[in-house]
Amino acid sequence: MSPPVAPPAWSRWLVPPAALSVHLSIGQAYAWSVFKPPLESSLNLSGTQSALPFQLAIVMLGLSAAFGGTLVERNGPRWAMTVALICFSSGFLISALGAETKQFWLIVLGYGFVGGIGLGIGYISPVSTLIKWFPDRPGMATGIAIMGFGGGALIASPWSAQMLKSFGADHTGIAQTFLVLGLSYAVFMTLGVLLVRVPRTEGSQDPANAPGAPALTGVQVSANSAVRTPQFWCLWVVLCMNVTAGIGILEKAAPMITDFFADTSTPVSVSAAAGFVALLSAANMAGRIGWSSTSDLIGRKNIYRVYLGVGAVMYALIALFGDSSKPLFILCALVILSFYGGGFATVPAYLKDLFGTYQVGAIHGRLLTAWSLAGVLGPLIVNWIADHQKNAGKHGASLYDTSFIIMIGLLVIGFVANELVRPVDARHHIPAQREAADVERQQSEPA
Repeated sequence: MSPPVAPPAWSRWLVPPAALSVHLSIGQAYAWSVFKPPLESSLNLSGTQSALPFQLAIVMLGLSAAFGGTLVERNGPRWAMTVALICFSSGFLISALGAETKQFWLIVLGYGFVGGIGLGIGYISPVSTLIKWFPDRPGMATGIAIMGFGGGALIASPWSAQMLKSFGADHTGIAQTFLVLGLSYAVFMTLGVLLVRVPRTEGSQDPANAPGAPALTGVQVSANSAVRTPQFWCLWVVLCMNVTAGIGILEKAAPMITDFFADTSTPVSVSAAAGFVALLSAANMAGRIGWSSTSDLIGRKNIYRVYLGVGAVMYALIALFGDSSKPLFILCALVILSFYGGGFATVPAYLKDLFGTYQVGAIHGRLLTAWSLAGVLGPLIVNWIADHQKNAGKHGASLYDTSFIIMIGLLVIGFVANELVRPVDARHHIPAQREAADVERQQSEPA
C-alpha cells in the first residue's frame, strides 16, 4: 500500500484537522473514569478491577506504538489511521457485548487490548507526516494534533455521562453507551482517513503554501539505529520522568485536592473537585499546543529544562505550602499538567531534531514505551504511598509528602538526562541515496 500523495494544489493546513479527527477520538481514554462507578455497581467490581481496561489500554498503547511504528512509516498515515479506526471502534463494540452479557473480561479485552492497539497506532499515525509538512514549525504541527488527545476527554466525559444518564447506569445502559461511542468515533475518524495526504518530495520550497516540503534533508537516522544511540535512551528517561510526575497528579486529582484541604476551614466539595479535574484537563490540552509551539522559538532542550526544572519547583511548592493556600495548590498543579501535555507534544519535534524525518514515526513509537511504564509507575507511587500513610494514621496533605519528594527526585533525574543529550554521531547516519530511493519506492508502489 502506498500513502496518498498530495496533488500540487493541496494545502498543508488540511493535514492537522485530519490528525485531530483521530486524536480527539482516541483521547476518550482520559474519560474512562466516567465508566468506573457504573461498572463497579452493575458488575460488582472493585475500584482496582474497574481500572483494568484503562491500564491495559495504556500498556498496549506503548507496545503497539513501539512494534507498529515501522509499519506506520512503511505504509503511511492513511493505513495507520484505518487500522486505528478499526481497532479503536471494535474495542467499544466488544466492550458493549461484554457489558450487555455481564462478561467483564470482554470489556478488558475490547477496550484494553483491542482498543489499546488502536490507541497506539492512532497516536503515532500523523506524527512523521505533520513534521514533513511543517519543517519550519514541527513543534506547533505536532502540538496541534497531540492537543486533541489531551482534549478528547473534555468532549467524551460530559457526552458519556449524559448518555449514561439517558440510557441508564446499569449494564444495558453501559452497553448502549459503548455502542454509540464505537459507531460515532468510526464515523469521525473516517474523516481523517479520507483527508490525510503525504507531501510530494519534489514539492515547493516555500513553507507558506508548500504542497509538499522537501523531505529528508540534513541528518537522518533509521529507527533500528536510533535505539542504539545514547540520545534515544536519554530522551526515553526524560519522557518517562516527565509523564510519571504529571500522571501522578492527574490520576488522583479529585481525592488529592479533597485530602489536602480536608482539615482546613475551606474544605473542597465534590463538585469543586470535579471542576479541578476539568481545569487540569484544560491545562493538559493547552500545554500541548502552547509549550510545543514555544519550543520552536527557544529550542527543544531549553523547553525540557523548563518542564523538568520548573516542574520540580512546582512540586516543592505544593509539598511545602500547598495545604495553606488553595490558589497556590491549583496554580502549581495546572503548571505541572501543562508541562505533562507539553512534553508529549514536544518530543516528536525533539526526535526530528536529533534523528531527522526518515523514520521519526517509528522512533517515536519505540519511545512511547516510556509512557507505558510511566502510566503504571506514577499512579502506583502516589496511591501506594497514600494508602500506606493512611494505614499509619496520617491524613490530609501528609498523605502525599513522600510521593511528592519522589516526584521531585524523578524530575531531577530527567533534567540530568536532558542535559546529556548531544547530536547523534555520524556513524549512525544513513546515506542520502538510500533515503531518496526508499521514499520514491513507497510513493510508486501500487495501492
